[in-house]
Amino acid sequence: MRKKFKILVTGKNRRIAMDICNHLAVDRDYSVIKCAAKPDALLELVPVERPRVIIICLGDERKETVRAFDILKECAKLGALTIIVVANQEDKSLFIKYTNLEKMIFLSRPVSLFALYEKLEEEERRYTRDDDDDYSILSEYINPNSDRVARRHILAVDDNAEQLLQIKEHLKEFYEVTLVGSGRDALKFLRRRKVDLILLDYLMPEMDGPEVINEIRQDPSLASIPVMFLTGVKEKSKVIKTLVDIKPQGYIVKPSKKSELVAKIIDVFEQETEE
Repeated sequence: MRKKFKILVTGKNRRIAMDICNHLAVDRDYSVIKCAAKPDALLELVPVERPRVIIICLGDERKETVRAFDILKECAKLGALTIIVVANQEDKSLFIKYTNLEKMIFLSRPVSLFALYEKLEEEERRYTRDDDDDYSILSEYINPNSDRVARRHILAVDDNAEQLLQIKEHLKEFYEVTLVGSGRDALKFLRRRKVDLILLDYLMPEMDGPEVINEIRQDPSLASIPVMFLTGVKEKSKVIKTLVDIKPQGYIVKPSKKSELVAKIIDVFEQETEE
């Protein structure tokens, strides 16, 4: 049975968002998901639901509200994702000025349902082809015999999207960084792709850091990956006690300075090389 085509609708303009949701539910057999226009909510929902299209309905935006959608750049790494931004000219200009998203489609207001449906049908056809194919149309291959030096890959796990984006900003110059918002999403990602280091929030809902690291240690394919805890000042004493039992490669008190974070990561990689 073919998976249902999923569309996630979000944004400050709730009237437009609700109108689009209602039309999609009545006119098309799509699975429509609503999500608050907040980084934490998007980071929690998108990797789990894996929508093919995200529709952002803008309204009276500011720099801060536009930047809230930057987390979708990280979510897009987990699978194909088309972003449609519904906006008037003023909000469109503001969005372009402040967004860090790399690719999006703008749909002007008032919304043309014909234009929206035409684009969604195009994406659904592409989605169906991808489902049927045994391989991706685009695939990356790195020749292991070449002289290219691959950047180390770090997985950062935290239920606070602002903390994750700060870590990304600190490390993007030196490392490839993937962000996920929960322990369960981290384990799902690790089953598909190996990383060189995990920065793991100590205190998270549902599945906290110690639970995640125990799962990692029990999996022979993941057990050798170094793990460092991310912790707030209040949990520092708990983390230190945990170090004795779980033996991660260390911890970082957040928010941390760029120099401190990079230095601790370099120490971990150097210790790994010496071993």
